Amino acid sequence: MFLVMGITGKVGGATAEHLLAQGRKVRALVRNREKAASWAAQGVELVDGDWNDSAAIEQALKGVEGAFVMLPSVWAPSPDYKEAKGVIANYLAALTKAAPPRVIALSSMGANRTSGLGMITALSLLEQGFRDLASPVTFVRAGGFFENFLYGLQVAQGGTLPVYYNPTDRKSTMVATNDIGAEVATLLVGPAWSGQRVIELGSMVSADEVAAQLGEVLNLDVKAFAVPRAGWAEAFEQFGIPKGRTGPAEEMFEAVNAGWMALGTEGTEQVAGTTSARDVFAAAQNAAKA
Repeated sequence: MFLVMGITGKVGGATAEHLLAQGRKVRALVRNREKAASWAAQGVELVDGDWNDSAAIEQALKGVEGAFVMLPSVWAPSPDYKEAKGVIANYLAALTKAAPPRVIALSSMGANRTSGLGMITALSLLEQGFRDLASPVTFVRAGGFFENFLYGLQVAQGGTLPVYYNPTDRKSTMVATNDIGAEVATLLVGPAWSGQRVIELGSMVSADEVAAQLGEVLNLDVKAFAVPRAGWAEAFEQFGIPKGRTGPAEEMFEAVNAGWMALGTEGTEQVAGTTSARDVFAAAQNAAKA
């Protein structure tokens, strides 16, 4: 039995799919059983609760062979990242008491740093908080998700994909959520390890390459267009981030554009992604047509 947090999201869902495909038993902590009904229908054991309840997390951890944990995505965090700190504290309380044989934690490229990260700060805090866990831990530092470009299926019809990557030809680490799920499942069921490991997951890809692959799916000539820095706040507000609270998202992309979100941090293992942006766009387009 393996615990998968965030099963109703893309990464947790991909992890569960890969585990179920291998005939493994999966347990999930869920706040809304209706939202997770499709997983229950596939045999996933549901435990009521969420990341804000350490007792519920501890209950979900009982008897598992391994656990996949992650932080909820908060695009407008408090200045002190109290949301992430609260969830991390709950994880630590539960993981200390239950102490599963192995823990896989979703992190991000750049989480080895402690400043200038924007939203990635939450994952830096996660790695710092988990350093003293008794259980063997692997941090999967994933690149930017190809799924974050899916808006392009609608907005790029005119041949332009607006992005926050500048310059658009600079490569940074990117990955598909399916590949994250596959790697997490492999770590959960694979050979045991001791201590802590860090895996950098993804491949070096530029926004220009993503736009070109989107164009192949749309049968258009699509070019990436770097949204001017002065327009970022307004653009993020249109995505639903409250006015005046876009700073962490802006700082995150500034970190990416600084050029250090690259593979090869000392002391890490590298795993390349096998799913391309083209694959992600095509799958989403096919799903929309179904």
